[in-house]
Amino acid sequence: MSDGSGLRGARKARGWSQERLIREIEQYARRSLTDVASTASLRVYVSEWENGRRAISDRYAAILRKLLGVTDFELRGVTQEPAPTVADGYDDLLSRIDSASSVSASMVKAFNDQTELLRTMDRQMGAAGLVDQMTGHLAALEDALNFAVLPAARRPVALALAGAATLAAWQAIDSGAIERAWRHYELAKRAARDAEAPMYLAHAMGEQAYVLSDAGRPALAVELVRDAQRTLGQSGSPRLRAWLYAAEAELCAHAGLVDDCKRSLDAAMDAIPAGPEDRDPDMLSIFLNGAHLARWRGNVLGLLGDDEAVTSLYGALEVMDPTFVRARAGLHADLAQAHLARAEYDDANTHLRQARLLSNRTGSVRQRRRVDRLSERL
Repeated sequence: MSDGSGLRGARKARGWSQERLIREIEQYARRSLTDVASTASLRVYVSEWENGRRAISDRYAAILRKLLGVTDFELRGVTQEPAPTVADGYDDLLSRIDSASSVSASMVKAFNDQTELLRTMDRQMGAAGLVDQMTGHLAALEDALNFAVLPAARRPVALALAGAATLAAWQAIDSGAIERAWRHYELAKRAARDAEAPMYLAHAMGEQAYVLSDAGRPALAVELVRDAQRTLGQSGSPRLRAWLYAAEAELCAHAGLVDDCKRSLDAAMDAIPAGPEDRDPDMLSIFLNGAHLARWRGNVLGLLGDDEAVTSLYGALEVMDPTFVRARAGLHADLAQAHLARAEYDDANTHLRQARLLSNRTGSVRQRRRVDRLSERL
């Protein structure tokens, strides 16, 4: 039986009381037409789950994973996932190798289509409710790659895994599962190297730098994103290059490197392709155009306390795609931060309310923590 720390930690990461968790379980049950225990019984269950006196049943674990955005291992407080089962015997091994070698282009497309669906759902609804689907998706991709022998079979699967693992890592950051995020980024980097895909490797490294920054090591994060730029070189996608420069600028702002930050912002603006198109045809996980970059620039300038931030951010708010719910929450938080720098507390409070509402809607632990930190300055 677990010690209950996983459930307790996931609940507290969202700022939920035990009573709030019980209400969420009951609301989920009504939405999904699922039977759960009475409110009084759920109070006992939650208390005993968290104190390690009662094991979480598989039925309630499935509900809690969707509500809290954690894996089964995280929910039950297990620190290390068991090693994958090794194929037992030569016949079994050869059977799996034969299956992996027959992975067709249509199957790889199906893997990529599943990643795209999960990306769209995440963008609109948040990552919390997708943890089971993403865990299963990565497991299927890893299994296909582990038993693929020759490069012709390995590379397309490895590329699909690199993209999926990077998405899973960002979802884990959003859910507050930092160790899981780090492991997913390491998986994405290994897969990108296997696929000989420097763009995917550079992107995974650039996003992984945010884990370091959020953990309080922004200077190390700057070094990692610069290493990602060197990995990409001059032959990669201009849109991805602009993304890496913008990421460098943000991380430099956190590290207090003001001049470096502004140079990176200028480099991002120089690199971004012209026009409204935002999806990178060579790197489907990158959504970035001039309007998006204006929002990012406003965020970075807000971190520096620059007056130009407010104008830039309001311009970005007017043109933002309304389906990017989590990004919209971040934009309202950016505006709150920019107004706080100007001591415009009423405006800051207005945007903080919007940011909190949207971050609660998507279940974003990372956004909620940021909103809480900004609220302390009012």
